[in-house]
Amino acid sequence: MDELLKEFLVETNESLDVVDVELVRFEQEPNNAEILGNVFRLVHTIKGTCGFLGLPRLETLAHAAESLMSKFRDGAPVTGEAVTLVLSAIDRIKQILAELEAHQREPEGTDADLIHQLGEMVRKVSVPPAASTSEPTGYTVGTLVPQTLERPLLPGEVSLDELERAFRDTLGPAPIAAAPQGKAEQRKAEHDRSQNINGAEKEEAEATVASKSIRVSVDTLESLMTMVSELVLTRNQLLDIVRRHDESEFKVPLQRLSNVTAELQDGVMRTRMQPIGNAWQKLPRVIRDLSAELGKDIELELHGADTELDRQVLERIKDPLTHMVRNSADHGLESRADRIAAGKPEKGIIRLSAYHEGGHIIISVADDGRGLDIKRIKEKALASGLVTEPELDKMSEAQIQKFIFSPGFSTAQKVTSVSGRGVGMDVVRNNIDQIGGSIDVQSVQGKGLTFTIKIPLTLAIVSALIVESGGERFAIPQLSVVELVRVHAKSEHRIERIKDAAVLRLRNKLLPLVRLSSLLKLDGSKAIPDKGFIVVIHVGAQTFGVVVDGVFHTEEIVVKPMASKLRHIGMFSGNTILGDGSVIMIIDPNGVSQEIGASVASTAAALAGTEAGQHATAENTVSLLVFRAGSPEPKAVPLSLVTRLEEIDCKKIELSNGRHMVQYRGQLMPLIRVDDEVKIKREGAQPLLVFSDGHRSMGLVVDEIVDIVEDRLDIEVASDIAGVLGSAVVRGQATEIIDVGHFLPLAYADWFRGKDVKISDKERTLLLVDDSAFFRNMLSPVLKAAGYEVTAVSSGREALAILKKGRRFDAMVTDIEMPEMDGFELAEAVRGEQRFGEIPIIALSSTTTPEAIERGRKVGFHDYVAKFDRQSLIAALKEQTADIIQAA
Repeated sequence: MDELLKEFLVETNESLDVVDVELVRFEQEPNNAEILGNVFRLVHTIKGTCGFLGLPRLETLAHAAESLMSKFRDGAPVTGEAVTLVLSAIDRIKQILAELEAHQREPEGTDADLIHQLGEMVRKVSVPPAASTSEPTGYTVGTLVPQTLERPLLPGEVSLDELERAFRDTLGPAPIAAAPQGKAEQRKAEHDRSQNINGAEKEEAEATVASKSIRVSVDTLESLMTMVSELVLTRNQLLDIVRRHDESEFKVPLQRLSNVTAELQDGVMRTRMQPIGNAWQKLPRVIRDLSAELGKDIELELHGADTELDRQVLERIKDPLTHMVRNSADHGLESRADRIAAGKPEKGIIRLSAYHEGGHIIISVADDGRGLDIKRIKEKALASGLVTEPELDKMSEAQIQKFIFSPGFSTAQKVTSVSGRGVGMDVVRNNIDQIGGSIDVQSVQGKGLTFTIKIPLTLAIVSALIVESGGERFAIPQLSVVELVRVHAKSEHRIERIKDAAVLRLRNKLLPLVRLSSLLKLDGSKAIPDKGFIVVIHVGAQTFGVVVDGVFHTEEIVVKPMASKLRHIGMFSGNTILGDGSVIMIIDPNGVSQEIGASVASTAAALAGTEAGQHATAENTVSLLVFRAGSPEPKAVPLSLVTRLEEIDCKKIELSNGRHMVQYRGQLMPLIRVDDEVKIKREGAQPLLVFSDGHRSMGLVVDEIVDIVEDRLDIEVASDIAGVLGSAVVRGQATEIIDVGHFLPLAYADWFRGKDVKISDKERTLLLVDDSAFFRNMLSPVLKAAGYEVTAVSSGREALAILKKGRRFDAMVTDIEMPEMDGFELAEAVRGEQRFGEIPIIALSSTTTPEAIERGRKVGFHDYVAKFDRQSLIAALKEQTADIIQAA
């Protein structure tokens, strides 16, 4: 394409976009001379350039529109009908420009219909000529269309037609198709013409602007961005090499190279940044046309139009924004009569706003209309089979509102030219998902609706957290990462379980958890480990934790597109090359959110009702796993003793030496039945309770896992049956409490002899004090397995009596809540007797409040451990008896 023509197309399209916006403003502010002058100047420039380049059809149409604009400049009243005609002319010019760009010549045809309408409007809005002593000169016929002069020409003035005829006769080249001139001659002619029209003042202004800016094609910028991306990858590889060498002569120059690369990357990114207002340019025109089409009075407010973001992202959000604004105008805002009846202003408002937040752009599209009709959404969701009635009853209003993002979902009563054509909000969400963004909706029925879009500033180079899961590495964009939490026995954050879902208690809030390796089907286990790394991710209105096996570091990664064969996998947004040359997949937080949406939503809904109850009863309750095995009567075991809940494919169960076993995590795991009535299944999935200690694991075969409950554990009736401690009331039903210590030696005879877990040959002695037979029977085998010789007593007084007899112990573990003498009083009594020495005392309690811990410190406790936290208890004992181990 001719370079001059290309430049004309770019500049003219930019000018027409501005004219679109300014004309809508001018219709609202008809007395604003500045707006009118700007529009008139742009249209006149377009017309003049068309004449210079030999584009008669465009020139004629632009001249007709200019003639009407000149009437407004002379004081003619501005009507909606007249502005609509000018806008129609602008639209026709855009169509001709599109043909011109495609074929490099003007399309055949005529615009006589539109020119005639514009001429009629010129005569209709004409104002009487100003009084003058001289007679009007009448008509001055030019080369385009007849022009009526509204006032006599002043001395020294010439008509526009005469001026253009002079230009044509002296400087104008032939039409482009037959132009014999070279580019240099054309540019010189254009420059000379510019001088004649504008004079020295314009020349000086243009020189100043030209010296500060340059027009660069998008292809050049894209190529430059690609080169910078490759440079970043190379930089990362070099940094990775230097990290592996403590001393390297390349360290200093590489650091300088890294800084220069970062500065270059930042500079290139700035060249791609554009104000978001560029994506909003067409919206005032869209709202104007919709107002007339729908018969509604609509005002569009724009805030933050100068907020900048990457050009690539800008192009992707234009269509979604337009669709959302049209939706607000059609669905959201009520008719004039309905708004008046509802006590609202007659004019409806649609408000667009944009602002930076971290590495994101937040875009809000809000209206003050009717909001979402929850009843209609429910009916549509049920009719479409998206949800069942029982599921719908459990859903919150916010969850129900999200059905509008389902494919083909629409509550429009009838199909119109504006909406209801099957292209709904699902298309909007898909487009936003593709650029790593998220969209959320908030609605108050009768008050209005707000869509909130969160998108990244750029798509090319992003900062990512490199994690490991299932033996593979993945990159998680940091834009969605809220924080990284490490959970272990002594951490302040802990994993809890509500019904069949694992949750993370993070600063008194409960977050649903999912395991990344399970989501990606890298292993068959869905169980959440009690320790490890949790990446807290925020997507839309959802916050959840993704459990990973390891975390490496953060790194700036270059996003590479997905291979065509992998694009159907929604949980990946692309891939990248790490510094060591490895190719890894980039996790798409939106894809993960959609994949686990139902489970996260149901868990989050359950949290609201569960959390309050947990706070109220935490001091007196424990988590119990309720199951059935061999009989309909429920059985229970403290959840903290259970390492994992598994469902094993029955085909994997093997029989060896007369015992049932299964290959579990690279080792054989014995399967033990609670009693002879329990039958191991032959097909389907076999539920198991897995108990582990060190490298050993045992699977307790059960018929059904019922629930996880929080309740008091008071064994009211003791049992003489092996494997059963007794019966307690759990959730209002008599429940057998299982003695886990009875079953562990059935799997491995030497489980409690501690052959593979004893730290030293010296037996360490331990005094265990607890008034509950259940806790004594439960903890004794666990402590023995850790290498302690345990003496268990049922009261503080009995413990003092043993100590007074001269028995020496390496450590003492005592319950706090005991009759007659509680744990605090026992600790004070022990510390009051010098002959007992500095025996380490560890408190066990369900009350782990800061006040209780502080009181324990004052009376002499060395550590304070929550009941049932077996791992923390063993760790505390090992720490307090470390000197004994070293002495051995």
